[in-house]
Formats: sequence, structure tokens, C-alpha cells
Amino acid sequence: MEFFLQPWSWLLSGFLIALTMFLLLLMGKTFGMSSNLRTFCAMCGAGKVSNLFNFNWREDSWNLLVAVGAIIGGFLASNFLTTTEMPDISNATKLALEQMDFSVKNSYLPTELFSAEALQQPKNIIILIVGGLLIGFGTRYAGGCTSGHAISGLSNLQKASLIAVIGFFIGGLIMVHLIFPLIF
Repeated sequence: MEFFLQPWSWLLSGFLIALTMFLLLLMGKTFGMSSNLRTFCAMCGAGKVSNLFNFNWREDSWNLLVAVGAIIGGFLASNFLTTTEMPDISNATKLALEQMDFSVKNSYLPTELFSAEALQQPKNIIILIVGGLLIGFGTRYAGGCTSGHAISGLSNLQKASLIAVIGFFIGGLIMVHLIFPLIF
């Protein structure tokens, strides 16, 4: 059991991702989490509202297993395969978090953002709504999500995916270093 409580080597994780992508490529399938939402919406009849959802969702219904697996895997990992120890982070990061009034306790998720009390604050609700809309727009505009472009698109050597992944990284850096400190 000790093996499961420690972070796995990137070698094993990378191999498993590569193996999964190889099998998907052999079957002529692509991977991406935003595809699941599109398939789910089409399955629920969203094609009556938007042409985006007018497609044969049954051909992509296998991809819904990825979403179910992510939910089940996340639950198992957080409840049974995780220690309560906070991962090692630099002292500079700890100091920066403390300056933004985040408590640096032994936890992966700051309670200032991820708790029932945090959801009672209008500022946090607005951030979640605006962030969700921006992510939804960005995913649609980029023609896929980060996992789809970074894993599936790059393994298919797609130039558009390379450009999208570079954009995701630049956007993430801007958010973390420029916007996030202004919000908090």
C-alpha cells in the first residue's frame, strides 16, 4: 500500500499515457475531456439548440468512460491513496502565499478557495463563473481542451495543438504571476 501513497515516477505515468495514446491512435480515436462535455450535451438533446451538438454522439460515447474514470479515479486517489502531507514547495512560494493571506497548512487545497465557506463569498462565486466562461470560450475557440491538445494533438504532431499548448502555458503564467495576485 505504501507504493500507492507515494507519487509515481514520471517514467511510469509517461509510459502509461503514451501506451493509452498509442492504443487510441490504432483505433482511430482522439482524446480530450472537452469532447466528453460535447458528447454529453448532444446526448441530452442540445442539438435542438445549437448546430455544434448535431452529430452522431453514439460514435463518441466511449469517451464518456474517460470522464467517469477521472471522477472515480479522483475520488479513490483523494480518499484512499493520498497522505495528508503537503508536497514540498519552496519557501519563496510559502511566503508569497502567506502574503496573499493563504494559510500554508498541511493540505493540497487552500481552504480559502476550496471550502463551503469560500462558496458563500460573492467574490469567489464571480471568479468561478467568469473563470468557467473563459475556459468554455477558450476551449471552443482553440478547438479543444488542454488535455486534448497536449496529449492527443501533440502525439499526432498537429501544428495547431502545438500553438494551442504554447498559448495555454503563456495564459497560465500570466494568470499565476499577474492576475492571481491582483485578485487575492
